[in-house]
Amino acid sequence: MTKSSEQHAVPNSAGTGRPKHQAPANAADCHMHIYDSRFPQIASRAPVTNAAVPEYRLLQKRNGTTRVVVVQPRNHATDNQVTVDAIAQLGANARGVAVLHPTVTDAELKKLDTGGIRGIRFSLGDTATAVTSVDMIEPLSKRIAALGWHVQLHMPGDMIAQHADLLRRLPCQIVIDHMGRFPPSVGIAHPAWKVILGLIEKGRTWVKLAGAYLNTQSGPPTYADATRIAQAFVKAAPERLVWGSDWPHPTEKDKPDDALLFDLLAEWSMDEATRNRILVTNPEALYGFGSR
Repeated sequence: MTKSSEQHAVPNSAGTGRPKHQAPANAADCHMHIYDSRFPQIASRAPVTNAAVPEYRLLQKRNGTTRVVVVQPRNHATDNQVTVDAIAQLGANARGVAVLHPTVTDAELKKLDTGGIRGIRFSLGDTATAVTSVDMIEPLSKRIAALGWHVQLHMPGDMIAQHADLLRRLPCQIVIDHMGRFPPSVGIAHPAWKVILGLIEKGRTWVKLAGAYLNTQSGPPTYADATRIAQAFVKAAPERLVWGSDWPHPTEKDKPDDALLFDLLAEWSMDEATRNRILVTNPEALYGFGSR
């Protein structure tokens, strides 16, 4: 059986085939989540199952990625044990992004840094489920700047535009989640596009090409509207992009095909050298892969 015909069933993922495009050596999945029942989840949220490290390894086997960035999921709130434990299980090829409140101590920050954390995330689109707030961004950014960490922002485009001045004065690097979450019908005509490009031009902002299903009305298999946004970012700043699977796709009742999502990057990046840059070189610069 050839690699292209191998079948790999993965929990929280449709399909079983491998991607048509092979992953280069040291390819990184820079956005996924681990949910582990050994650690407490918020009682008000439905528990996510079959999304611990053993299940994620099946996705790595299917897609061929070997490096990974574990992003703290909402269900585990600010208890980052689940993410630090996952990094330890996944080893030297893993890094993480935590969720914190300004009450975190310097000792706790140092411990998280030792555990592989390289940034903090603010997921702010839905105030009903957010465990952090906009007013926490700046004070925490000042706390983490000396560690070399970044602030990762999952905000809808309207919120990015609204808080542009805040983002411009943050002292650390910034990572924009899920391609900026522009309304699909508006795309890069949205004011947030120019805000993000301005931040990139300052040399300290990155964008995650992830969550095509969060940026689409047209849907699979082409995600045509999300593809237009992704290709615009590739044309504008290929040196500032990383890719992520967003497994186990917690927002999606009908799980997407992860092989299809991985293959989309080939269409988005348009040439092999750029694809390799997004999968390998850029993650090395942002997360320090290969440095420990």
